[in-house]
Amino acid sequence: MARLKRIGVREFRDHATTYLSGSDPVAVSKHGQVIGFYIPLERDWEPLQRAVKKLGGTVDRILEQTGMTEEELAQLFDLRRSLPN
Repeated sequence: MARLKRIGVREFRDHATTYLSGSDPVAVSKHGQVIGFYIPLERDWEPLQRAVKKLGGTVDRILEQTGMTEEELAQLFDLRRSLPN
């Protein structure tokens, strides 16, 4: 694990996606006092890659069997819209 980096809360807020996707632990401070830590977990990408591949195959089968477009399928998962009858 890398050396602990100390950053301000605004820096963490403004660049949160960078810190959250990184592998370095971070101490977050406010007015010079540490208020929290972000410690990333070890990532095992293999299960994620298998799941994404399986999901892709499932989506392909759904599109083939229903004749739907990707856009129509995506709209089913838009929680702002009501479900079709």
